[in-house]
Amino acid sequence: MTRCSGFLRSFTRSSFASSSRAPSSSSRWLATAAASAQTPSPPPPPPSGKSAANKSAKSTDPTINRIVDDISGLTLLQAADLVTLLKSRLNIQEIAMPAASAAPVAAAAPADEPAAEAPKEKTIFTVKLESFDGGSKPKVIREVKAMNPTMTLIDAKKFVESLPQVLKENLPKDEAEKMQKTFEALGAVVKLD
Repeated sequence: MTRCSGFLRSFTRSSFASSSRAPSSSSRWLATAAASAQTPSPPPPPPSGKSAANKSAKSTDPTINRIVDDISGLTLLQAADLVTLLKSRLNIQEIAMPAASAAPVAAAAPADEPAAEAPKEKTIFTVKLESFDGGSKPKVIREVKAMNPTMTLIDAKKFVESLPQVLKENLPKDEAEKMQKTFEALGAVVKLD
């Protein structure tokens, strides 16, 4: 068993080293190699008619024409590997391109001005402990200490006794509401700002 796996490892290493390109991931490379070994890539389809567009699309340089023909005969996996390899070799950074439909949306914006004036829903909240019931003080202190593990029990007691206090800042809406429900279940009054 180890002899067979050792042979396979050495075989894949030698075939990988003899390859002229360095694939980005071996599984993609193996899938591409297997696909190209099973079926040879079909030649590019001949032009259906000699129109002015086809003549203007051809370059006078035969090297460029050969490269275009080779690229058009690639499978999708091979084309993706080619793009990845070119980006890494030429040190091309990814840039977010603006959407093509941005201009019509901008033209429609003045018509929707009343909708744009509506206040946006707040997504980041500050949770503030306002007050609590006298009998629930130990529970609130334990919850504050559990929420802040660096706080000692004495610090948590001082924190709760000097209300109003900010429990947490810059929380998403769902976390802030969850914390509010937890403290209200203990008998505390919590405000979201």
